[in-house]
Amino acid sequence: MIIQGPHATARSLSQDLLGHLKQLALSAGRTVEVCTCNGMREFVARIRTAKPQSTEFMLLAPGKLAEQAHAHPESGLSDALDALDMPYIEVQDDCDAALEQAHQAPLATVVINGDTVASYRIALGIALRRLNAAL
Repeated sequence: MIIQGPHATARSLSQDLLGHLKQLALSAGRTVEVCTCNGMREFVARIRTAKPQSTEFMLLAPGKLAEQAHAHPESGLSDALDALDMPYIEVQDDCDAALEQAHQAPLATVVINGDTVASYRIALGIALRRLNAAL
């Protein structure tokens, strides 16, 4: 599952990138679900409602919400990350925009400054290798 907040460059994944990510996952025997969130409340809710029976791994791409998480620690993001029952990778396009550190840190944080497309591809590659190694 990819949970994406609003980004400065684009509101959501392009159709080309989404198609490429879905094809990568499909070739590894997996599927990708994308959830686009407009605000922090929705982003936290998506993290909280993910169930390990249907979601094995998450890519979290908060975009502009990372700044909000720092400014509003009461948003519940740290608690949601600590309660997460699956591994996750944080995807960022700016090294200054990393999420607050929860007790359960991400497996990886992928930052390719200014290149969100490369960040998503690398993060999904890590997730797929990790899932296939667990089989």
